[in-house]
Amino acid sequence: MHKLSLLILFALLTACGSGPVRNDSARDERMNDLVMYAMSLAETPYQYGGNSSRSGFDCSGYVGHVYRETLDVKLPRTTKEISGVGEPLGQSELRPGDLVFFNTQRRPYSHVGIYLGERKFVHAPKTGDRIRVENMELNYWKSRYNGARRVY
Repeated sequence: MHKLSLLILFALLTACGSGPVRNDSARDERMNDLVMYAMSLAETPYQYGGNSSRSGFDCSGYVGHVYRETLDVKLPRTTKEISGVGEPLGQSELRPGDLVFFNTQRRPYSHVGIYLGERKFVHAPKTGDRIRVENMELNYWKSRYNGARRVY
């Protein structure tokens, strides 16, 4: 999916009222900025151990970069460590900007992405791929979901 298509998807989520803009609170405004920035990095290539838009990102490098650049929040480097930061959430509590975790390598909390709303998240998937949006309702993601955290 092209970067423009991802930004259009974000605009549609926002227009439907279930995207990042939910009310006028300072947190929602900051999360709107976070999600916009996260989406602006769409199509950046995956790079194992990567944590920059120039060289590419792995999943935890991507999430860490987005939080650092938009909120000045420094997250731990690994997905497992990030899974212990912030407050745990139930799926019904998810709001844009929250972190969602998955078991993609036969171990809990081996993958992380940023929740967008409408059961979608953005992430750096794997070698050979680029940052993209996924639907959490797909069986692959549903069966691997490990939980979520709110960091800010």
